This record gives sequence, structure tokens and C-alpha cells, in this order.
Amino acid sequence: MPADRLLPNAEAEEFIAIVDEFASRTMDPIVNEYEREERYPEGLFAQLGETGLLSLPFPEEVGGAGQPYEAYLQILEQIAQHWSSVATAVSVHTMASFAVLKHGTPAQIERFLPAMLEGRLVGGYSLSEPHAGSDVSALQCRAERVEGGYRITGEKSWITHGGKADVYILFARTGEGPKGVSAFIAPGQTEGLTFSPSLDKMGLSAVPTASAYWDGAFLEEDRLLGAEGKGLSIALGALDSGRLGIAAVATGLAQSALDVAVTYAKEREAFGKAIAQHQGVGFMLADMAAATDGARALYVDAARRRDLGTPFTRQASVAKLAATDAAMKVTTDAVQVLGGAGYTRDYPVERYMREAKVMQIFEGTNQIQRLVISRQLVG
Repeated sequence: MPADRLLPNAEAEEFIAIVDEFASRTMDPIVNEYEREERYPEGLFAQLGETGLLSLPFPEEVGGAGQPYEAYLQILEQIAQHWSSVATAVSVHTMASFAVLKHGTPAQIERFLPAMLEGRLVGGYSLSEPHAGSDVSALQCRAERVEGGYRITGEKSWITHGGKADVYILFARTGEGPKGVSAFIAPGQTEGLTFSPSLDKMGLSAVPTASAYWDGAFLEEDRLLGAEGKGLSIALGALDSGRLGIAAVATGLAQSALDVAVTYAKEREAFGKAIAQHQGVGFMLADMAAATDGARALYVDAARRRDLGTPFTRQASVAKLAATDAAMKVTTDAVQVLGGAGYTRDYPVERYMREAKVMQIFEGTNQIQRLVISRQLVG
């Protein structure tokens, strides 16, 4: 953690210490092996739940830690500095948990939320489809009303935790047009639901990303989340907070790359002195630090607006855009600072660079972020 990072309260500082102790003990020894072998860290979410790290931004009355979103994001960034795949999965899990909290009935909240905050249930988010990514209004997966519930038919794609989550926030059509989309708390295992193998990705390989195939699977009526036809507003309302999660993860990834580059540049010598003392490298490190600090400031500012209950859509898109672009630039420059060593798997910066790329794509591509920002500016 940067020594000059400002946290909103003493409890957040304690949680940062918990993250570092937990991650150093359970994540750091296995991250490289699990990423190379594309192996899912079974049981890790239950351990995260036991430490309280999955409940941070939720109210105490539902079993949460009552931390402001600003604190949660900085702690999420700290998780990302150890293992960005896990931090990304935590961000998605938190987005699913908030959907239950904000739109669930009292019975649904009691049934699902405590178990999700404790890590006994892992949450996923099932919104995208093969032909409906940035344009979520183009969803085709259907939920047909039948006696006692709904029959789900269609394909969902790009699901983080696909095939591993216990519950998914599923979006499917119950009618036509933008008001014809509904949300459901769908089980991870049920008759008529199958998953593809995890995609063969260039990064974030330890947590699966898969497609789901719904072949007439039945969901009871009490699985409907919110009112029928309100799914699109539920999905879009969650994306602002989800984008801040990815901004925090990207910032953590950039910070890790910067830390490795600084350490290497202080130890590696050329022409009789450490390469960090050569202006060309020193200025590169300075630019990397400025980009990382700027990314953190942007997501913290947006989170504070969220905590105050003021609009933060534009600030969330700005933070996601800037932080993920910064992560791509900083991780690439870290490889450059390390030179040939950076291109090998002896150092983690080559993995950081591969992992950074997807940050510019999911939770709304950075082109979509520019569209959101421009529309917010001009109306």
C-alpha cells in the first residue's frame, strides 16, 4: 500500500492490514501457479467471507461491515495488488450482492444475502449475450411465464464465475422493447442449465469466464428480482458501481506493476549506476506513478459522490476509462523498464500486462465510457 494513501476511517486501515496478511498467506504462494494452470481457487471465497472482506460496503443490519464505498474500493484495490483475478471476481460478486440488497424482497434478502456476504454462496452476473454486449437492450434470452414461475431459454455469455457461482443475477426477456427485460436470482445448478468450458483467455485465467445455455430451465416465481419488466433499469443501475470496482482493480494492477518496476530499477545497474538514476528510466517511473495516483483519485472521488447519494454516472465512467487506460500503459511500461527480463515469466509484469487489457473491455468498453461521458456532458 502506498504510504500516503488516505483511508476514510480507522476500520478501513484495519481491513487493509487484514487483506495484506490474508493475501500474503493464502494468495501470494499460489497465484502464479494457478494463473499458469488456469486453476480455480476452490474455497477461497469462503475464506474471504470469514475475514469479512465480502461484506464491507453493506449495512450492518444485513450482516455487513457498514464501510463507505470509498473504503471498499481501496480495499478491493489492495486485493488486486495481490491477485487481480480474485479481485475482479469479488467486484462481480459484490455487484450481484447489491442487486439482491437493492431490489430483493425481504424474503429474498434473508434467503440469499447473508450467505453471499459470508462467502457461503458465490454470486455471478449474467447479462451479456453473444449479440448483446454493449447494447444490453438487444437481449434475446427469454423467460416465458408458466404456472408457478418461468421457463428460461437462451444463451448468456462472458460470465465471470461461469459454472462456479452458486447464484447468478440473470437478465431475460419477459416482453418486448426496453421494458420487456426482467431480472432473476437464478441458481447455479438446475435442470436445463449447462455451461461451456472456461474461455481460453490471455489473462485472468484462474477465474473462469464461460457461457450459459438455458434449455427451458424452470425458475420459481419467487426467483424474480424486482418487478417484471424492470430488469434493464436494475442492470444499468448496477453498472456505475461495477465500473468503479473495475477502476479499483485496474489501479491495483497498475500499482503492482509500478512497485515491481521501481524495485528492479533500483537494483539493476547500467553504466555504473542503478538504472533508476538514469533520467530516461526515472521519468518513465514518474509518469507511471502519476498515472496510478491519478486513477486512484478519480475512483475515490466517484465513490465519495456515491456515498453522499449524489449522481456519479459520469465520474464512474471517467474513473473506469482513466484507470483501465492507466493500467494498460503502466503495465506495458513496467515490462519496458525490466527489459528482456520483463518479457519472461521470471517476473509477474508480463502477466500484469496481459491482465490489464481486458480491463479496457469489460463492464462497458472504454469506447462506451466515452459515449456515456459525452452524453452526460451534452445531454
